[in-house]
Amino acid sequence: MAVRMSYEDDELLVFYVSGVLTKDELDRCQQEAEAIIQQGNAKILGIVLDDFTGWGKEGDWADLSFQQRNDPFIKKMAVVCDPQWRDLTAMFTLKGIRKFPIEHFTPEKEDFARIWLKTD
Repeated sequence: MAVRMSYEDDELLVFYVSGVLTKDELDRCQQEAEAIIQQGNAKILGIVLDDFTGWGKEGDWADLSFQQRNDPFIKKMAVVCDPQWRDLTAMFTLKGIRKFPIEHFTPEKEDFARIWLKTD
């Protein structure tokens, strides 16, 4: 499995991604997360890439319906990844376009990412 979700603390929802991420896996995980996000419980998101090797070629990656439905409930997003994935994950997460801050952290700074997510 390339992606799994973990609901941590009171507001922290974390997606752990490894290997090749397929659109079907992303959709399944987002569907599970949406119930938590829209209840107003999880307002901050973290994405941790570990042994990530990229995105699958199948599926409609241009589908933004999840973001349209859930962005009003999201406060911040942190992406923890190797520097080689920084630019591509910035494009994938639409950094600079979405209305909440998205920051990148290297794997050794994951603790800082969690602190940043929890501060106002």
